[in-house]
Amino acid sequence: MVERDEFFQVRSEKLERLRQQGIDPYPARYKRTHTIKKVLELLAKRESKPTDTEGRAVSITGRVIAVRNMGKAAFLDIRDGTGQIQGYLQRDVLGDGYDLLKDLDLGDFLGVYGKLTRTRRGEPSVSAQSITLLGKALRPPPEKWHGLQDIQQRFRQREVDLLSNQEVRERFILRSKVVEGIRRFLSNRDFIEVETPILLAVAAGGVAQPFTTQHNALSRTLYLRIATELHLKRCIIGGLDRVFEIGRIFRNEGLDARHNPEFTTLESYQAYTDYNEVMEMVEEMVSTVAADNLGTTQIQVGEASIELKPSWKRLSLREAIITYAGLDIEEYPDAQSLAAQMRERNVAVTQEDSWGRLVDKLLGDKVEPNLIQPTFLIDYPVEMTPLAKRIPGNPRYVERFEGFINGMEVCNAYSELNDPVEQRLRFEEQEELRKDHDGEDFDRLDEEFLTAIEYGMPPTGGLGMGIDRLMMMLSGQTTIREVVLFPHLSWSQEDIFREVDRRIQDMRSEDPAIMNEALFNRLSSELPGEVRSRVADGELRSRIEQRST
Repeated sequence: MVERDEFFQVRSEKLERLRQQGIDPYPARYKRTHTIKKVLELLAKRESKPTDTEGRAVSITGRVIAVRNMGKAAFLDIRDGTGQIQGYLQRDVLGDGYDLLKDLDLGDFLGVYGKLTRTRRGEPSVSAQSITLLGKALRPPPEKWHGLQDIQQRFRQREVDLLSNQEVRERFILRSKVVEGIRRFLSNRDFIEVETPILLAVAAGGVAQPFTTQHNALSRTLYLRIATELHLKRCIIGGLDRVFEIGRIFRNEGLDARHNPEFTTLESYQAYTDYNEVMEMVEEMVSTVAADNLGTTQIQVGEASIELKPSWKRLSLREAIITYAGLDIEEYPDAQSLAAQMRERNVAVTQEDSWGRLVDKLLGDKVEPNLIQPTFLIDYPVEMTPLAKRIPGNPRYVERFEGFINGMEVCNAYSELNDPVEQRLRFEEQEELRKDHDGEDFDRLDEEFLTAIEYGMPPTGGLGMGIDRLMMMLSGQTTIREVVLFPHLSWSQEDIFREVDRRIQDMRSEDPAIMNEALFNRLSSELPGEVRSRVADGELRSRIEQRST
């Protein structure tokens, strides 16, 4: 819980004073006639072409972001979600209503009713005939609206980040427009949007650790989806020839600049097409969305200037590894020999890594950092992709591509495997690999999907695209946390103390007679590693002592 300071106390006293005056500081409704953007447009229109509506009053609403009190008059800067305008308040016009200024603070929400005008300095203003408090803020805005700078606070309190940083607000408005543009692009190509389950009996369709939950009514363990792929393919099997879903995916994995445990993806599936046509669709979709929302297909990410206009470079995975790692994976067809070559190139490997996992590490370490301009890596080893069709005449490889921009994967696509016999064999091979390589992730056998594909599935091109990573590119960001409204973060100090206190309480409830030293030892062994490492022994003993009665 954020500490309450003297500012909170002063504002709370103002809140009580307002209530004593019979003023409701949180009214349920207020009639707004125009957004601030519309008001500014109306003023410009009136000035260019005076009409008989010139004297009509307007009613605006917004947050107070500046107050300049001159005694008998005051100027307020008011901002809503569309823009900012000045409110001009005069004591001789508002009468007793002017006294509301005494209890008004930065961050409060206000309704202003009055006529549009310009001050002598040319500032667009609403000359107030009445003002109404719409919401009293008990905490002040950070640094008087100069922008929240503390990175951790920005992510943990995104609402404060949004209200104080114009650039951040614009970024998330852009995100909404990008998603809308993707939907429009696909709709124009006759795709239909569908929704598939989040809770699954088998977390299949991807290579990742799932989150686990429990369905109480069914007494059944379920998993949060790690992909939408298999259910979307079942739609194709059912006769919906072009489908897509934009939704949340959940993977129980680490946090870094490119990964968040829950993230948004686009997955699309189109019958009677292959990965070549999907590649063409991707480069056209990304360039179209960029042009529509940024006015250009040229973007800047850090020091890299990137051109999104088609056609993007095509490069086989094998050729890329030869080029950037000096290694031909076909000359090392088993895990032991490939691992030895990778160690010579300073790529970290373990004895438990499968051959496919080693190729993936080689790709991430040696190839991806070089793919700055949009590039499709194509044709992957079958061991890495159990859901894709083999390349005719080259059965060791499958028709798969991954799209990279600025050294980061943004999409993944296949010519989907539609042979039910081979699909079952591939899944069974994945299960065997899971047994042989404990601790490594492989796809999981989903019997419902295998039954579905036995009804027949047409040739299909499938695509998975990370919306968050695409937004990183389009907004020039280098960390995923800047484009996810409420990203997951590691433990805050407040979270840590709360967890320690909760465990102390639970342990004392289990054993009221437990001695402090025994409790200390138990906590030291049972607390999560990151939590324990960030609580000094003295602090832990102190918290145990404080809760000993």
